[in-house]
Amino acid sequence: MLGCEERVDCMEASDSFPLARIWCAIPVYNNKDTVKAVAMECRSHIPQVVVIDDGSTDADVEAFFSGSDIAVLRHERNLGKGKAILTALAYARDRGGRFLITIDADGQHVPRDIARFIPLLGDDDTAIVIGCRKLEADNVPGRSALGRKIGNFWLWVEAGVTVGDSQSGFRAYPVKYLSQMKLVGSRFEFEAEVLARAAWAGLKLRAIEVDVWYPEPRLRVSSFRPFFDNFRISCMHARLVGRRLLPFPHRRLVPSVERPFDPWMLLHPIRMLRTLLKESATPGLLAVSAAVGTFLAALPLISVHTLVIIYVATRLQLNKVMAVVIQNLCMPPFVPLICIELGHRMRYGRWLTNFDANAILGEVHQRLFEWLLGSLIVAPVVGVLVGAAVFLGARAMEGSVGGHGNRAEA
Repeated sequence: MLGCEERVDCMEASDSFPLARIWCAIPVYNNKDTVKAVAMECRSHIPQVVVIDDGSTDADVEAFFSGSDIAVLRHERNLGKGKAILTALAYARDRGGRFLITIDADGQHVPRDIARFIPLLGDDDTAIVIGCRKLEADNVPGRSALGRKIGNFWLWVEAGVTVGDSQSGFRAYPVKYLSQMKLVGSRFEFEAEVLARAAWAGLKLRAIEVDVWYPEPRLRVSSFRPFFDNFRISCMHARLVGRRLLPFPHRRLVPSVERPFDPWMLLHPIRMLRTLLKESATPGLLAVSAAVGTFLAALPLISVHTLVIIYVATRLQLNKVMAVVIQNLCMPPFVPLICIELGHRMRYGRWLTNFDANAILGEVHQRLFEWLLGSLIVAPVVGVLVGAAVFLGARAMEGSVGGHGNRAEA
């Protein structure tokens, strides 16, 4: 798990890795009051700075940098932050760049924190370094902290990795590997997509702590459109989760170092069970495992519930024992009956009261459809409730064990 706790003391690049191989990219869209100051301060830390004017209409961005050695690239119309980053990536790659540090043009990030990235950009270019924002600063919007938690959760679901701030735009990308990735996001969803696909490709995600600054709300300029961009981000998360559930391997750019499954483990069931019990056994992961197992168990997956639960739990790296065992809460007749009743009411506006042989067996296809309809409401609700209960129980047990341990040590 990567949090925001990693601190790096650095003010200069390593002698073995010249700054000439590092580029700084600043996508800008209608940030005329801040972009020049941000770019000039970045230039004081890195010689190679490129500003990507993504169709700005508030000023002539190129005129801000006339007479300087800061390059300005322009999109004639607004294509999105993702496209702007890819434009900068191609520009840096064609000029021998090895790393691309991206920073927002609105002044949210502090350019001096570029110095924290540099020591991590050595010979190993198989990692994306993410600047984890310290959200204890003044004027931080409440939605930023919530959005970060949601983004971090989905990254874990999609790729099985955790970082402290998956939504930070202050990052260092390895040019070689990013250029080989097939990315479809063009706007803010790009930053969610690139982390998941990088993890699939075998790249590491590293985190360093960086400062953040937000102006007062009345002075804030943002190109983020809450409804439209959140919808695009949600669609991207749905796409990434769906891809992870497919039984096809991801294209790896960096060879895997994971230890393969040992088939001889099957001859030692007790040892295998202990291993399965320990995997993804934090309170949060146990809760997600229970929620997913309960959700799938409530669906009309007759005779294949266990197989589907094991498959999904394996693909999402959940605790398979928890996901399989918890399904017993939804065993017939109670949960299926509730789903059928709800589905029947959704179809006809009344509850099902006839339970003779014809209503159950003669109209089984009707009951299955009603089960499916009702489960679309029951499954998420029951999944969330069971997941919350497991989380609270696991936290209580964890605290109890920790408390006993502390008393024993005393």
